[in-house]
This record gives sequence, C-alpha cells and structure tokens, in this order.
Amino acid sequence: MAGTILITGAGSGFGKEVALRLAADGHDVIAGVEIIAQVSAVRAEARERGVELRVEKLDVTDPGDRERALDWDVEVLLNNAGVSEGGSTVDIPAERLRRQFEVNVIGPILLTQPLARRMAARRSGRIVFMSSVAGLTVDPFTGAYAASKHAVEAFADALDQELAEFGVTVATINPGPFLTGFNDTMFETWKEWRDDPAERLFDYSALAFPHEQYDPEPVYATTVRVLLGEDRRYRHLLPEEMEPQVREQLAAEWGRRLNDGRRPGLVQKAYDIAPATPVRAS
Repeated sequence: MAGTILITGAGSGFGKEVALRLAADGHDVIAGVEIIAQVSAVRAEARERGVELRVEKLDVTDPGDRERALDWDVEVLLNNAGVSEGGSTVDIPAERLRRQFEVNVIGPILLTQPLARRMAARRSGRIVFMSSVAGLTVDPFTGAYAASKHAVEAFADALDQELAEFGVTVATINPGPFLTGFNDTMFETWKEWRDDPAERLFDYSALAFPHEQYDPEPVYATTVRVLLGEDRRYRHLLPEEMEPQVREQLAAEWGRRLNDGRRPGLVQKAYDIAPATPVRAS
C-alpha cells in the first residue's frame, strides 16, 4: 500500500476519477474538494460505485483548510487543484490573473511546504503535480494558464532536486488536450469578467479551444501508477503520441524569429473549431 494519498481538486475531472479508482483498489485516499457542496456530491458518487472514500473540504487558497490537512498524515500528495483562465494577455482582468496564480501556484506550494517537511522527516514520501503540456508550451489565449503551469514546472523541478537526499520523490503529469470540459470552459471565463467589453482586443464569443481533444483514460491510468510508485519517470506527457510534436516545438524556440504580422494558425483555428471537438479515431 502507498499509505495515505491526498488528492486536491478532487471534486471533478482528473482528481475525482483518480481518487475513486484508488479507493476502489482499497487504498487510503483523501479526496480534497474546493467547496462544501462537492463533499456530499463526491461521497454520493463513491457510494454509487461501492467504494469507501474520505472526502474533505480543502480549498488550497484557504489557510485554515491547508492547516487542517496537516492532521491527515499524508504520505503521497497529488497537487491536482487548478483553474484555467482563457483570454488574451492584454484583456484578462487583474483579479482573474491573480486568481489564476493563487489557485494553481501559490495555494498548492503553501500546502506542499509543511507536508514535504514531514515527508523529509520520515525520509519517505511522494509529491506529484498535475501540470500540463501548457507547462512546456504555450497556445494563444492560454497565456495566464500556461504561465501558471510553467511556474508549477519550476517548483516541481526545484523540489525534486532539493528533496532527493530526504527520500522524497517528485513527479509531474503533463496532460495535453483531453475532453473533460476543462479546456472548453477556459474559453468561457470571459463571461464572468467585470470589464468594458468594448475595450477588449478580441470578441471571445467567436473563439473556442483550438485543439481536437482526446479521451482522458490515459491520464487516469498513468496518474494512478505514478501515485502508487509503479512508474518511476519524472515527467509524463500525455497522450504519448504528442511527445515528438512537443519536443519539436520546444527545439524550434531556439531559432524563433519575430512574428511577420500575419495571424498565426492556432489563432485562426480558435475561430474555426467548434467547442469540445474530439480527436477522430485513425
């Protein structure tokens, strides 16, 4: 057994499914959810699936919630909580930028700090960050989200080096475009902005997430293996078929030149693609 596994952001998406699968296999799992309404909802789903799952309110931006987590004797931590703010860098309101980093970066690191100290004192532990391919590359209209995931990548890399001598391992999961609803709602956050739409550079009602999206099963399966220590790699780019493309994209940055004034292909695709477009099976 892996010991007590804490998963943040387990009220939906990757976190919830991974928590339920681990609990179904008999592991001691704590599903941390952002709001109290999600506690009963996730508990109900666990009952429907016939599994025992401990569900706790854990808003990673709430100091009180983070302090409560210190009583849970966590041996494996999955920092999965996250939000995604879509929009051009010149248009996103200040409070939305701050929220992006508070949820995706500051809160998770402040939660990780005391838990990592306890792992170091035990000389054992595992910390996993649900990062993103956006922690390695950047698309138009995802600058805020990608910036937060680039920050996550930096912290994860530093922690991996700093905690090695204390018996604590660190890993990242880097999902690409998976069809969970997360990417599509990122392109709807503009509806909550309290700004003057006339001053925006773009009409966001005309834009959508500019990628076809995959079935999320590989993320669930891989994350479970990483949390249980069955997969010893540091980085996990998913789906694996995207890895050559991402490597090529990163290498191309060294020879990148100034833009030529024409609209890039991915910007145009954001206008052309329909939301929630799946990848066609080959």
